[in-house]
Amino acid sequence: MPVSSDVSSVEESGVLRSFKLNEPTFLASLMPKKEIGADRFIEAHPQYDGRGVIIAIFDSGVDPAAAGLQVTSDGKPKILDVIDCTGSGDIDTSKVVRADTNGYITGASGASLVVNPSWKNPSGEWHVGCKLVYELFTDTLTSRLKEERKKKWDEKNQEAIADAVKHLNEFDQKHIKVEDVNLKRTREDLQSRVDLLQKQADSYDDKGSIIDAVVWNDGEVWRVALDTQTLEDDPECGKLADFAPLTNYRIERKFGIFSKLDACAFVTNVYDEGNILSIVTDCSPHGTHVAGIATAFHEKEPLLNGVAPGAQLISCKIGDSRLGSMETGTGLTRALIAAVEHKCDLINMSYGEPALLPDYGRFVDLLNEVVNKHRLIFISSAGNSGPALSTVGAPGGTSSSIIGVGAYVSPAMAAGAHCVVEPPSEGLEYTWSSRGPTADGDLGVSVSAPGGAVAPVPTWTLQRRMLMNGTSMASPSACGGVALLISAMKAEGIPVSPYSVRKAIENTAVPVGSLPEDKLSTGQGLMQVDKAHDYIKQSRDFSCVWYKIKVNQAGKLKPTSRGIYLRDACACQRAIEWTVEIEPKFHEDASNLEELVPFEECIQLHTSENAVVRAPEYLLLTHNGRSFNVVVDPTKLSDGLHYYELYGIDCKAPWRGPLFRVPITIIKPMVIKNSPPLTSFSGMQFLPGHIERKFIEVPLGATWVEATMRISGFDTARRFFIDAVQICPLKRPVKWENVVTFSSPTARSFAFPVEGGQIMELAIAQFWSSGIGSHETTTVDFEVGFHGISINKESVIFYGSEAPIRIDAKALLSSEKLVPAAILDKISVPHRPVDAKLKALSSRDKLPSGKQILALTLTYKIKLEDSAAIKPQVPLLNNRIYDTKFESQFYMIFDSNKRVYSVGDVYPNSVKLPKGEYTLQLYLRHDNIQCLEKMKQLVLFIERKLEEKEFIRLGFFSEPDGPMMGNGSFSSSVLVPGSVEAFFVGPPTKDKLPKNCPAGSVLLGQISYGKLSLGVKENAENPKKDPVSYQISYVVPPNKVDEEKGKDPSSACAKSVSERLEEEVRDVKIKFLASMKQGTEEERSEWKQLCNSLKDQYPKYMPLLAKILESLISRGSDEDKIHFNEEVIEAANDVIDSIDKDELAKYFSEKSDPEDDEGEKIKKKMEATREQLAEALYQKGLALAEIDRCRGEKTPAGTTASTEDSDGARKEFESDSSKQPDLFELNFKQLMRWVDVKSSKYRKLLVVRERCAGRLGTALKVLNEIIQDDGVPSKEELYHLKLSLLDEIGWDHVASYERKWMHVRFPASLPLF
Repeated sequence: MPVSSDVSSVEESGVLRSFKLNEPTFLASLMPKKEIGADRFIEAHPQYDGRGVIIAIFDSGVDPAAAGLQVTSDGKPKILDVIDCTGSGDIDTSKVVRADTNGYITGASGASLVVNPSWKNPSGEWHVGCKLVYELFTDTLTSRLKEERKKKWDEKNQEAIADAVKHLNEFDQKHIKVEDVNLKRTREDLQSRVDLLQKQADSYDDKGSIIDAVVWNDGEVWRVALDTQTLEDDPECGKLADFAPLTNYRIERKFGIFSKLDACAFVTNVYDEGNILSIVTDCSPHGTHVAGIATAFHEKEPLLNGVAPGAQLISCKIGDSRLGSMETGTGLTRALIAAVEHKCDLINMSYGEPALLPDYGRFVDLLNEVVNKHRLIFISSAGNSGPALSTVGAPGGTSSSIIGVGAYVSPAMAAGAHCVVEPPSEGLEYTWSSRGPTADGDLGVSVSAPGGAVAPVPTWTLQRRMLMNGTSMASPSACGGVALLISAMKAEGIPVSPYSVRKAIENTAVPVGSLPEDKLSTGQGLMQVDKAHDYIKQSRDFSCVWYKIKVNQAGKLKPTSRGIYLRDACACQRAIEWTVEIEPKFHEDASNLEELVPFEECIQLHTSENAVVRAPEYLLLTHNGRSFNVVVDPTKLSDGLHYYELYGIDCKAPWRGPLFRVPITIIKPMVIKNSPPLTSFSGMQFLPGHIERKFIEVPLGATWVEATMRISGFDTARRFFIDAVQICPLKRPVKWENVVTFSSPTARSFAFPVEGGQIMELAIAQFWSSGIGSHETTTVDFEVGFHGISINKESVIFYGSEAPIRIDAKALLSSEKLVPAAILDKISVPHRPVDAKLKALSSRDKLPSGKQILALTLTYKIKLEDSAAIKPQVPLLNNRIYDTKFESQFYMIFDSNKRVYSVGDVYPNSVKLPKGEYTLQLYLRHDNIQCLEKMKQLVLFIERKLEEKEFIRLGFFSEPDGPMMGNGSFSSSVLVPGSVEAFFVGPPTKDKLPKNCPAGSVLLGQISYGKLSLGVKENAENPKKDPVSYQISYVVPPNKVDEEKGKDPSSACAKSVSERLEEEVRDVKIKFLASMKQGTEEERSEWKQLCNSLKDQYPKYMPLLAKILESLISRGSDEDKIHFNEEVIEAANDVIDSIDKDELAKYFSEKSDPEDDEGEKIKKKMEATREQLAEALYQKGLALAEIDRCRGEKTPAGTTASTEDSDGARKEFESDSSKQPDLFELNFKQLMRWVDVKSSKYRKLLVVRERCAGRLGTALKVLNEIIQDDGVPSKEELYHLKLSLLDEIGWDHVASYERKWMHVRFPASLPLF
């Protein structure tokens, strides 16, 4: 995710006091450059302002229309390319159409579009696609547009409501007493219209407009035009033919704006020979802001220029619009490909996530190649998870090839950009800036740079620039500084290398803070461009080398690390010998004879404290590297944090500073020996920005902490960050955090889980700007108490057995109340893919090494018997972006109409789905085909949250037979240190299992054992609210054997063999008839012949006649709709006439005996007959209504509707219709005799009846009920019927709204991955 701090966190404002600003210094503070010496450097070297440097911005996308991002300081285009690397803006344009003689084409949305005759298209082929425009917009922009559009829609709806109420009032005034049935129905219709419009307003959910895209080749390049009429109020605006065609941005560097209302800029790129169109928009203002800090150029406002106004950039969007702005593996990989392809010099990436393993993963492997082979300099943010140690994020703070940047705030920035009442006397690191070291001992933060700025933002924000702060802002500040250095190096003929540049900026940085351990916060300090330039010039003749460091404990090969990080109490009780290997690394194109063989350096080794770290004095280093041993002796150190460095100095050129550094971080924790284990830190004094770090060895047996913070001695409000961090093997840092604002002296209590035996850092920090206008010191007392209940089973798993599980609980620290609680509230169902497709991707996905990326698409089928919230889980892949060897994953869930309900990647989303059948497609990418082949049967779990009424609360027992016998329940006890309490947790009873949990699925939940002692009200019902809870699961066993199975079929069969054979032959013929195709005229003729033949063989056989009707309906209407519906009526009449309706009525007028087996068989047969009769009447009614509709459209008054009268159905219609009874109404009344016409199965006919009667409001009401029926899947024909009713009733605004929804409910195709 982007690592910028929330803008709203800057709350301070007021009149500047001690730190005086004038207008120039104020403007300069908004875009800080002085802090890193960039202003001094450009003043001395105005031509080295980034000219000749290309920066790749890996971010949320850069707006090409933003202020300051149009041209460079020397007049060149600022943005060379804009790419959506995620694919979130991709549109499938593989459908090809041709224009008719009038120049019209049919767009992918179904709209008729006019192409501009001046557009060159030698082939005459137009690729078409469409997209919902909100899918291209940010949530913020979408919310603004929805609000503005709803105002206009509400105005129209209020007019319609007023008109409907007027007609209702007029009716009531005219008809005081309504007794006539038709009048009652008319009034109901008028009332329904009012109700429908009001409900429409309540349920209004704007899904946005759809835009049509057209792609063609003009003989030279691919061109793109969009039809955006649906975005405009004026119907003459946004027409396709008026669009100024675009091409791939890098060719002409042109962009478009969707509409004046959204003011959102976009660019286009065409891939795969016109079959994929990428519409690129940003997914947040973040990327534009970052680009502005690094490179903005304002000719009339030079003080607001970015750090390197002469640099050019490419925008690589790695934040996926479908996921908010989360980066994806696909986006990261394509961004690296683009950076190499464009021959970029620098990469800035202000994104990051926590990681399981540092300097590990697929992305790290690829970026190592980019840095080491292609010489790109990679700069990234360290993260915003401070102030605790070991909070740096991946990749910026954890990868050796990346320059990780921390966030610094100067007095000028505080006074100007942040508008604080009184700025600090000196600069400091932002409180939230992430700190090192990494889990394997690397420093984590390389250097620091200003972490806040007022910089350009996209035009859709309706402002030119805004304030943001975060390491996201520090990274482009440093990146801009490096761009100045590269600009100078290129101009002066100095080879550019990430190795030499990094050494220069680290060895010339100005320290921030006076303590050695401050380096864990600020890295080597605040970078200084001018000094780094001097260093580079002086060292231009030295080899470009990176010194790879591997450290392991002497005598042990594993694990290896990049520094020494002692964090365990036992590690501080003795001296430890370590083996350090220094391996010089050259770029891949380095010459063996000219660079590798001659390389030899005499290194003098230094340590920052010889009493603690002892190392050899000298080292002769050659290309093949050298290892040596060091001894670290922490035994005499005091409790707390200690930081040292082992570094190597070139004996022949000591001015070069350290060539390599081995960070050594030692945390010596305090050990709590008193019982109960309680400690307090009293009288801690805080000023703004001050951090207190307390390191405590968590006692064995502790599982949670209860802490109290008391604050006093202050006037204005105080804001504190409180972090508790533990580092555990092969885990992300276990972190609990809280931000608390105290408005008056008071106390706050906290509780959080811990792991016994691990060191816990408690970091308490007063926010850097909190209380900055006050001169009073804040006094803090912090009390920490450890609690714990140790159990023999942290994870409780029932394997479907009725046996309970025994739990042994004991308290090792102090007396604790044992109050077990367990609940099962989720179910996880495993699924195997039903299909797996592997394919090679296009040139867009070819790695710099030449390897082609492949994609595996796995298809899973999901069926929900009821509406439910589900979350797909792939345990192998989830929750890891950077620390994984797999490249990327993406999934989408859609229904049979191709409507997409949810998408996600490594962090799956929970989505509420209605009852029905769904498809989930999982898309996996990698260049290793063997890796993908292994995943073709990848198990995916659908985790479904149970309804609260389905929650299973488990029981606890003091006896092993308690669950079965129903006695010996266990509720609570007091654990005394040294004693063990045993009890049993019982499995769920089979009658408590939720429905729809197949065998092999797993019920999941939480179990807890202890309660807080802070006076918090106990909640025995929900273990999740307890301080510590563990997972409990129950594997659903096989279902019970169906008792009906295995029973012998009914004894003797009354029919002879020949009779049974004849019936079997008859049924096979009917089955064959149903399987016949009717796509062509010839196939329909053959089908008709067989129908007639079978009707002759089996006259009046109802199942045959019903099947004929069913086949006819499934075939669908042809061009002659009247003829088709007359055929339906004839087939329906055949079914109706074959049924003895008197016998059927007589049977259902009498009650049957449910215990009579033979009677039950007859009942089933009669019910099936009734259903067939109802279905025939239903289909006949629909056909009658359709014929009336078609005749109303096609036949002038007084003419004959049909000229043929041979068929039975046609004889029902005579030219003089006035003499005929209402056949539809007669048929409808017949249907009412047999079924409830208001049931979901037959309500459509009710809609048709109301429509025919002119009661459109009632028809719409009934139709909405059909559509909203959870048991009926959405059918496109019902929505088309709804649209026709809305058009007929004259509610244009509602009809327009529903037409836009049609593209959501029934998209033409699935979106691309």
